Amino acid sequence: MSRNTPTKNRKVTTAAKIAGVDEKTIDSLLTIFKSLSDKSRLQILLMLAKEGELHVTQLCEALGQSQPAVSHHLTQLRNAELVAYRRDGKYNHYKIDSDMVLEIVGKFYPNARSSQRKLVFGEMELNFKAK
Repeated sequence: MSRNTPTKNRKVTTAAKIAGVDEKTIDSLLTIFKSLSDKSRLQILLMLAKEGELHVTQLCEALGQSQPAVSHHLTQLRNAELVAYRRDGKYNHYKIDSDMVLEIVGKFYPNARSSQRKLVFGEMELNFKAK
């Protein structure tokens, strides 16, 4: 028997309606939070937020992990649409996918379209300005 019973799905739908968020956003957030629940993936995002863009070898050296391990983490982050990459010769250069971040923030801060906003996570601040 599946753990996703109709009653459980109904509770999620009701909670989403109460929060004013659609099911697609709930599903996207679940994917993102699952991706961020891994320490290495969170460290990758923090490094990309600080540096802007890094290639896989730089991430491997900073994390002290093998290329296959880091590539696996980057694939998870790409699947969650948190990072994007561009190919330059034999290197893939990764950066935070700001469109996804803006879309998520826009769902929760719909009036943030033309003004600057700041999100604070402990000692880290994320400043953004929507276009």
